[in-house]
Amino acid sequence: MTPPLGLSVMEWQALTLSLRSATLAVLWSLPLAIGLGWLLARRRFPGHWLLNAVVHLPLVLPPVVIGYLLLVLLGREGVIGAPLHALFGVRLAFSTQAVVIACAVVSFPLLVRAIRQSAESMDHRFEAAARSLGAGELRVFLTVTLPLMSPGILTGLTLGFARAVGEFGATITLAANIPGKTQTLPLALFSVTQSPGGDAAAARLCALSLALAGMALIGSELVSRRMTWEAAR
Repeated sequence: MTPPLGLSVMEWQALTLSLRSATLAVLWSLPLAIGLGWLLARRRFPGHWLLNAVVHLPLVLPPVVIGYLLLVLLGREGVIGAPLHALFGVRLAFSTQAVVIACAVVSFPLLVRAIRQSAESMDHRFEAAARSLGAGELRVFLTVTLPLMSPGILTGLTLGFARAVGEFGATITLAANIPGKTQTLPLALFSVTQSPGGDAAAARLCALSLALAGMALIGSELVSRRMTWEAAR
C-alpha cells in the first residue's frame, strides 16, 4: 500500500510509530499520574518535597541523561534489564517497547502537573456533601473527585501526548534509531538532515511535526475553555 500524504515508507513508519508510542505512553502512565497528582495536591507527608522533585525531574534533566539512566536500568546488563533477560528472555533496550518507555518517562511530569493543579483548584465542598450522604471514600473519589479533576486529566493527556511525539534524546539513547522499529518522527527528521538531498523529506517531516504539535496545543486550549465554560454554567 502506498503511504498517504506523499510520504515515503520510512516517513510513514516513523509517523505511525510516533503516534502509537505517544498514545500508549500517556495511557499507560495515566493511572499512576492520577494517583500521584491527587496525592501531591491533597496530602502532606514526610518526603512530600522529595517525591515532588523526583516526579518533575525529567522536566529539567537533559533528555539524553534520562535515556542513559533508563539504559542503565533497562539495558541487557542493567539493574532491571539483566534479571528480565535472564529469567524471561525479555530485552527492553533497543526495542519498540523502549520507545514507549522513553516517551512515558519524559511526558509523565506534564501529566502529573496538570492533574495536581486541577486537584488543588477543585471545590472540596462537593466531596464533603457526598460523604455527608453516606458515600465511602472510594465512591467519592470515583464519582465526585475524578470528574472534577477531568479538566486537568484531559489537559495533561494532550500536553503529554505532544511531548511524547516530539521526544528525541531519551529515545535515541535507549531505543537507538532503527528504521521501521524504533525510528520515530524526530529521529527520522534527524536522519534525513544528515543525508545528501534530504531537504524535501526534512520539510515534510518538519511540517508533520508542526501540525501534530499545533493540533495538540489547540486541543488542549479548547478542552480547557470548554471545561471552564461548563464549570461556570
